[in-house]
Amino acid sequence: MTSEQTTLSQAEHTAADYYFDSYAHFGIHEEMLKDTVRTRSYQQSILGNAHLYKDKIVLDVGCGTGILSLFAAKAGAKHVYGIERSAIAEQAQQIVADNGYQSKVTIIRGKVEEVELPVEKVDIIISEWMGYFLMYESMLDTVLYARDKWLQPDGLLMPDKCTLSLVAIEDAEYRHEKIDFWDDVYGFNMQCIKGLAMQEPLVDVVDQEQVATKPCLLATFNLSSMTKEDAAFTVPFKLVASRNDYIHAFVAYFDVYFTPCHKLVWFSTSPMSRSTHWKQTVLYLQESIVICEGEVITGTLSCSPNSSNPRDLDLALTYSFKGKNGSCSASQTYRMR
Repeated sequence: MTSEQTTLSQAEHTAADYYFDSYAHFGIHEEMLKDTVRTRSYQQSILGNAHLYKDKIVLDVGCGTGILSLFAAKAGAKHVYGIERSAIAEQAQQIVADNGYQSKVTIIRGKVEEVELPVEKVDIIISEWMGYFLMYESMLDTVLYARDKWLQPDGLLMPDKCTLSLVAIEDAEYRHEKIDFWDDVYGFNMQCIKGLAMQEPLVDVVDQEQVATKPCLLATFNLSSMTKEDAAFTVPFKLVASRNDYIHAFVAYFDVYFTPCHKLVWFSTSPMSRSTHWKQTVLYLQESIVICEGEVITGTLSCSPNSSNPRDLDLALTYSFKGKNGSCSASQTYRMR
């Protein structure tokens, strides 16, 4: 192979390829399976609602190890088709066979947009598609494609509803450690890196004791009716202080709902809930805000896929505040990558 051919081959290995390659390693699936909030919610929504699955054709989009497919088969599905692009599909096939479900579960390795199913329509689509900030590196576009191509008109999506919310937090200690650190690095000014650090959201577990405002619902997504264009949005927010404190960052989190269940099943990635592998998304502010109980921060938050790599997210904040101890107005941009 010539050097020119090698360069071309490397260029053809796109960001999407790296994304799917990462899901070929068992470690990432171990983390997700051990996230009991996530996995037991899916288990409850399926096995606790076997009446929805009995004798139904089910499609599992991005099936990974096949755990959701196995739940559906155990719940009485007529047949389950699991589609997985990464190499973990080979282990999923073995797992299905090792558990005696090879007559009920078929694992198909490939890209959802390119594979063909042995059936024209399915009754239920299940998928764990959510990413950080709900939309980062998510499979939402793929789930909606599968919905439009294969789901019966009266079919079910599980989950079928998600919400995105915002709170503000006091986080002086961590901000000093991660952001202000670059002001003086062994006596040298490295503030040019501080600017980069400010533009990259932090994904981490936020202590609920840090939350200094009431939560604000930003957006609701109904998977049964939304389009992929709805994943790009600009929404207003209003954060009301629940105590006197300093505000150093905004924190985004999402909730997931399985509304067709006989008894509602849902889970939250809120700082006020049990932690998950999604954690929370922290957006640090340029300047701290001194806020008193009952005072309000207003603004807008925008989200859109990055033009060069759609699995990345471009976020933009505008916010303003006027309180008895000061006021501010600012705009900031971030990129999740």
